[in-house]
Formats: sequence, structure tokens, C-alpha cells
Amino acid sequence: MARRRSRSEANIWPGFVDGLSTLLLVLMFILSIFVVAQFYLGDRLQTVKDELASKDDELSRLIAQINNLNDQLGLAEQERARLQAQVLSLEDTIAQKDEELAGLGVALAASQSAVAASAEELEAEKALSEQQKSELATLNAQIAALRRQLASLQEALDAAEAKDRDQQAQIENLSTRLNAALARKVQELQEVRSRFFEALREALGDRTDVKVVGDRFIFESDILFGSCSATLGEAGKLELAKLADALIDIRDDIPTEVNWVLRVDGHADASPLGPSCRALFDSNLDLSAQRAISVVEYLTSRGVSGRRLLATGSGSTSPLVSGFSNTALAQNRRIEFKLTER
Repeated sequence: MARRRSRSEANIWPGFVDGLSTLLLVLMFILSIFVVAQFYLGDRLQTVKDELASKDDELSRLIAQINNLNDQLGLAEQERARLQAQVLSLEDTIAQKDEELAGLGVALAASQSAVAASAEELEAEKALSEQQKSELATLNAQIAALRRQLASLQEALDAAEAKDRDQQAQIENLSTRLNAALARKVQELQEVRSRFFEALREALGDRTDVKVVGDRFIFESDILFGSCSATLGEAGKLELAKLADALIDIRDDIPTEVNWVLRVDGHADASPLGPSCRALFDSNLDLSAQRAISVVEYLTSRGVSGRRLLATGSGSTSPLVSGFSNTALAQNRRIEFKLTER
């Protein structure tokens, strides 16, 4: 009997060594694949960061160019106003000269009507007429000069308006490019939000008490907290740990210029607080805010940066569904998560 046991142990030992060797080789193979994947992902992430830095430089250059064109446009508007004021002044001068010319015409007519009175008066009228004609010629020459100056000023005004139109077209073009750059930034944030939602869906599985509404993830409070409590239960911590891990996985992929934040909003149902609950919380608003704060504190303890988290409480002011059934009240007691820009 002792010899059979000794032979059996001797046969088992080599098989056990072979199993350990095989397991060690599998582990080394998996580690090699992981190292190669990490190297590839790190290189790809650096390429994306370089592209985003180039886009930021282009955006800054476009903004500076817009500011320069705005300054030039302001100067052109001032020059245009000055020219218009000068044109108005010249038009007033021309009107004054026209009035003087009309007065001289009246005086000339009066002098001509008195020719028949006497020869002396005729000679005097002729002398006066010659003087008035000389003054009239002078005024006509002055008016012609003023009209030429007015035409020159009009040409300068037309040139200023043409320059203004050109600059306005450039500003509109730059504005279009700036809007396109901003749209790309919004698209990048949307892609990050989609990746976060996808990672969180995979982590949470097919839970029916966790749902997506629009751009928000919603946890029913009964998953996370006990009745009339703002202290996270163990089951709630397990679910929030999945959320924290998903957020940590994507945070390095979010562009540095995106000032993102995860807003945690607590909601309560419309049922009044009971006597024992009122001893702990002032109102449903207080309860919902304290629950949101507890979630933020736990996510911080799991490694999520506190400056990327924002806790808010809405009480019962924004019900998800209407009615006072147990199902409706349970759905309205909830914690919402929304990834957005600060």
C-alpha cells in the first residue's frame, strides 16, 4: 500500500510541473500583447494631441486676424464719418453761394429796370452791372471749384465704402472659419461623451434600473441609498465604482482645452418627508443635494478629480414621470449624470 502511494505521487508531480509551465507561458504571452497594445495606443494618443494643438494654433491665429480686421474697420468707419461731415459742410457752402447768386440776380434785374429813368442812372447801373457780373463770375468759379472738391470727396467716400465691403467680406469669411473650428470642438466633446456612455453601458450591463435619457445617465436612488438616507450602500458603491472606472479610462483621451465636468444632480420624489426623516433633512431639496454630494465624494475617493465633478440638488421640482404610483415615485428618486463643459 505504501509503495503504491509513493508511485502515484511520483506520477502526479511531473504533470503538475507541466501545468504550471504552460500557465506561465500563457501569462507571458498575454503580458506581451498588453505591452504592444499600450505602445500602439500611446503613440496614437500623442498623434491626436499634436493634431489638436495644431488646431488650437490655427484658431488663435484666426481670432487675432479677426481682431486686426475689426480695428481696421473701425478706422475706416471713422474716416467715412469724417468725409461725410466734410461733404455736408461743402453742400452748405454751395447753398449759401447759390443764395448770394440769387440775390445778385435780383439786384441785376432791379438795376436793369431803372435804365429808362435817366442816362446818369443808366451809366451808374452799367457800372454796377459790370461789378455784379464780375462778382457773379467769381461766385461761379468758386462754385465750380467746390463742386470739383465735392466730386473728389465723393470718390474718396466710394473708395472707403468699397474697402469697408472688402473688410466685411473678410470678417464674414473668418467668422465662418471660426464657427467651423468651434463646431469641431463641440464634435470632439460629443465623441468623448459617446465613448463615456458606451464604456458605462458595457460596465453596467443590462440593468433596467439604470437608463439613458438624452445626454444623461440616470440611476434610481433606491440602487444607491436606503430610505431617507444620504449614505451610500455597498451595492450602490459597486455600481458607482464602475462609473468611476469608465470615467478614468477616457479622461486622458479628452483634449486638454476642453474644460469638462461631470454634473451629478440629485432628485427626490414629491412625497413629503416623514417625521423621522425631517429630523435628518430639512426638505426633499436638502435630501437630494446631500445624496448628490455623497456620490461626488465617493467618486473622488475612487480617483476622479474633484474639480471635474459638480454636485447639485433639484428636490422634487423636475419629476421624470408623472403620477404618485410606487413605480413613478421610484423613478423620480434618482441621481443623474451628465458629461458637459464647465
